[in-house]
Amino acid sequence: MQAGRRPLLISAYRGLSRALTPLFHLLFWWRCRSGKEIAQRKGERFGRPQQARPSGHLIWVHAASVGETMSVLPLIEALCASGNKVLLTTVTVTAAEIAATRLPQGAFHQFVPYDAPVPLTRFLDHWSPDLAMVVESEIWPCQFDELRSRNVPFILLNGRLSDTSHRNWSRLPAASRYVFECLDLVLAQSAADAGRFRRLGCKRVETPGNLKFDASVPEAAETEIMDLRSQIDGRPVWLAALTHPGEDAIALRAFEKLLKEFPDLLLILVPRHPARADDIAELIGGYGLTCTRRSTGEKITPSTRIYLGDTLGEMGLFYRLAPVTFLGGSFTDVGGHNPVEAALGGSALVTGPHVANARAVYKEFWAGKAALRASQPEDLTDLVAGLLRRPEDARDQASRARALVEAGRGVQEKILLLLRPYLKDRADGREPEAERGQSS
Repeated sequence: MQAGRRPLLISAYRGLSRALTPLFHLLFWWRCRSGKEIAQRKGERFGRPQQARPSGHLIWVHAASVGETMSVLPLIEALCASGNKVLLTTVTVTAAEIAATRLPQGAFHQFVPYDAPVPLTRFLDHWSPDLAMVVESEIWPCQFDELRSRNVPFILLNGRLSDTSHRNWSRLPAASRYVFECLDLVLAQSAADAGRFRRLGCKRVETPGNLKFDASVPEAAETEIMDLRSQIDGRPVWLAALTHPGEDAIALRAFEKLLKEFPDLLLILVPRHPARADDIAELIGGYGLTCTRRSTGEKITPSTRIYLGDTLGEMGLFYRLAPVTFLGGSFTDVGGHNPVEAALGGSALVTGPHVANARAVYKEFWAGKAALRASQPEDLTDLVAGLLRRPEDARDQASRARALVEAGRGVQEKILLLLRPYLKDRADGREPEAERGQSS
């Protein structure tokens, strides 16, 4: 990989991030107050490791939050099974909690360092990865520049780039070409994404498909399903899943209206971040509604209006209980959440309009009548009511969604074939072809 001349804008970014590094301590403190950082792991955000580097071929995979982490976990399992060690970094605490319970033997988690020269230098000096991969749209100039300078093979995995991001990068042609040329390989989600990456200067772009279609069927214990169904006792149910601030109120307003037609309706409300549960319970009380919390083990009774799913790792359970789901993150600027797990769980989907994080999947769902889109919050009531009123329509819609997911599977196998030149072969312990090519 050629070092190239660093554009002035990238040099300015590096200089500014270096100068601002002391302020990251204040940022970290502020995020700790809201539960977005773990105080005991502060050193990781500044490139100071919590453990020693393992021996052998080490792959660094960076996935920002839960959606990206969940999509890449099966691939990490396959990489570890082939004898590679995997360092997974994330930004969010929730993703770290999932990593703690789901990573296979041979993989481990650290928080990603801030995108500034000093933290990144510490991080890379210690871990010295043999291959680096970032997931979806994690494009950070210092990180890319540091990997370029060290000649570390660098891959964008399950890459996506929105029209807006493409336009913004296109306004900075010298900087964007320098940044995107840092990538040795882009594995794009769709042909449209691939075209945008090529126009920004990526050297090699392949389109194996969207890794999110290979998500595992979300787990749920049959005993838990049967127990909760017994408590629900035949009442109609809908689910507001992975909600963000502002969307809880949208769901509650819709629920109040739905009660007029479905007086014994139960709403299962699952926030994206369980740490918000106390605030949501207070909000529910403000609507004069009764709430039962999953985390306390309370039973659902006939008087329970809302079941607050304030736990992690139980979405498979909630999707199976609810024939209709509003999937959150879609009435905010978050960009929506991956609908594949809900589809595999058998729930009919309603979403808001803001789904840039999984737009390629949603386009297929909407075109195939496998999901409904509420253009504005006021539309949510009617769309959910229609599916509750006609359970056969909800079942048909859920079946179409699952069929689309099944048709899109097999992406992981294609990705592993494309990664083969960069991976250790457990059978003979040979160094990757990419490294052999660099040393020749």
